[in-house]
Amino acid sequence: MSNNIRKNFDKEAILEMYAKVSKNTLMETLGIKYVDAGPEYLVATMPVKPEVHQPMGLLHGGASVALAESLGSGASLMLIDPETQEIRGIEISANHVKSKRAGLVTGTAKLIHRGRMLHLWEIRITDENGELISLCKITNIVIDRRK
Repeated sequence: MSNNIRKNFDKEAILEMYAKVSKNTLMETLGIKYVDAGPEYLVATMPVKPEVHQPMGLLHGGASVALAESLGSGASLMLIDPETQEIRGIEISANHVKSKRAGLVTGTAKLIHRGRMLHLWEIRITDENGELISLCKITNIVIDRRK
């Protein structure tokens, strides 16, 4: 997305694009759906069902991290020109503070730092009641697209 498109931010176009690029990916496998976007935030939901459980019947921490990385990387994509640049996650951390057996979780990525080469995002994963399930942080690097 070019800077010109960012100035004329089109939330519906962004969400439609993420729905298309999620086909046949881990996001589709986990049921992740992008539901809201702004110039410095991105929101997605993920159903909590047996496919994302660990053996004790709870939301797997890895599924939460996959949601967080999908959001953080997707959010960084909104800040670059994808014709000339790409995003790579270089570090992610997660604190899982509450368990979840069923329902829906919502992840919200908010921009903490936007540098020329590094983006830092905080991703809060909450349940239907707004209670914090996981708090994550991702650092992405902006690289030149190889031709």
